[in-house]
Amino acid sequence: MSFKIAIIGAGSVGFTKKLFTDILCVPEFKDIEFALTDVSEHNLQMIKAILDRIVEANRLPTRVTATTDRRKALEGARYVISCVRVGGLEAYADDIRIPLKYGIDQCVGDTICAGGILYGQRNIPVILDFCKDIREVAETNVKFLNYANPMAMNTWAAIEYGKVDTVGLCHGVQHGAEQIAEVLGAKSVKELDYVCSGINHQTWFIDLRLNGRPIGKDELVAAFEAHPVYSRQEKLRIDVLKRFGVYSTESNGHLSEYLPWYRKRPDEITRWIDMSDWIHGETGGYLRYSTETRNWFETEYPQFLEAASKPIDREKRSNEHASHILEALETNRVYRGHFNVRNNGVISNLPQDAIIESPGFVDRFGINMAAGITLPEACAATCIASINVQRMSVHAAISGDIDLLKLAVLHDPLVGAVSTPEEVWQMVDEMVVAQAAWLPQYAHAVPAARERLSTSQVKTREWAGAARRSVRSIEELRAEKAALKQAG
Repeated sequence: MSFKIAIIGAGSVGFTKKLFTDILCVPEFKDIEFALTDVSEHNLQMIKAILDRIVEANRLPTRVTATTDRRKALEGARYVISCVRVGGLEAYADDIRIPLKYGIDQCVGDTICAGGILYGQRNIPVILDFCKDIREVAETNVKFLNYANPMAMNTWAAIEYGKVDTVGLCHGVQHGAEQIAEVLGAKSVKELDYVCSGINHQTWFIDLRLNGRPIGKDELVAAFEAHPVYSRQEKLRIDVLKRFGVYSTESNGHLSEYLPWYRKRPDEITRWIDMSDWIHGETGGYLRYSTETRNWFETEYPQFLEAASKPIDREKRSNEHASHILEALETNRVYRGHFNVRNNGVISNLPQDAIIESPGFVDRFGINMAAGITLPEACAATCIASINVQRMSVHAAISGDIDLLKLAVLHDPLVGAVSTPEEVWQMVDEMVVAQAAWLPQYAHAVPAARERLSTSQVKTREWAGAARRSVRSIEELRAEKAALKQAG
């Protein structure tokens, strides 16, 4: 087979390498072309050198090109994969820093909450630019695979306004299933069958079976509470499991910022999180992790290049959906996964226009969703609260309506639990002014926002958050890796 895959935001080095090697685990795909594009020429050349080394080491005819000219990369592409972060770590830092001044403590801040909503405002105009180029220069029946957050907002915009065949992809379901299989004592996650449905980062394991035996709430709670690690790291998720009756896919830290109950008071935050790793609830944890990862890659690049000389091990193909979807579409080997698509009746008690994440099957005919799913009422209520925020956020990003943007932020569950309307209005003004370089749709609103800030009487505070850690130096990271290696 010979076709072209374009990867936008290919400078996401680790993730691009994973997608690349996964796809090349499919024997029929050795003759394809990967077209990498990014706004950073520096990052592009670094990742291209790594992928070229992989091709050379495995003696493959695969072609790898790299260009900052996105349109050129998209020409003739059959598949387009996006893993962009508009504004990079600079804008992301504001997504965490500014809300903290108003008492809003986020662990990740890339899906909803104040940070996720502003992230969507930066991404959506760019996503629509992608879609315009895709419609004009890619293959006629091109499929757009979006890995970028905020997943639901980006996918919603690409489908409704970009008019491109789009599916959103995430690995939260797979990771949740691995946890469940482990606590239940399964030898492999393959022993676990499940239906997991909801919206991205708020999907719920509504039917669980281990080797065909149904697993109920009480058994699952007991299994998690008995686990020596998860009982400590996933306290909030376990509490939600006890109250809702079903387990959420998303990590302790992520889930905590989508709900109005666990991060609304600083003294409560430390009760529910765990500081052994960023993903369990640390303030700005993913920002710290991303910063350290970038610095590590820049410093230790020769090691990454050397590692790329090893043969591809097909047994280590990851459970990221992309390669399996492409394999099913091209070879008709059926794949079952969980995909982000427009609802259209798949989940009976969620809005029809929402982007849901639910089971589906892929073959030559495309992605075919399993319809007729009904969520438990508490799960549906939680999802609907986020969907309403997502809808307003998408419409604000398209229209450049700063008042609608403020209403979207106001209706966010955690923001509403922490901040007053006056604080929300000022916070959004501050974020729009700080991120004006990436928010062209709000250019008309920035002068007035800046003027309001100059006369505002709303008080703020400089606060690092309830559980903040400093970015570690390269020397500290090296020492930690050496200690882990010695211990292991």
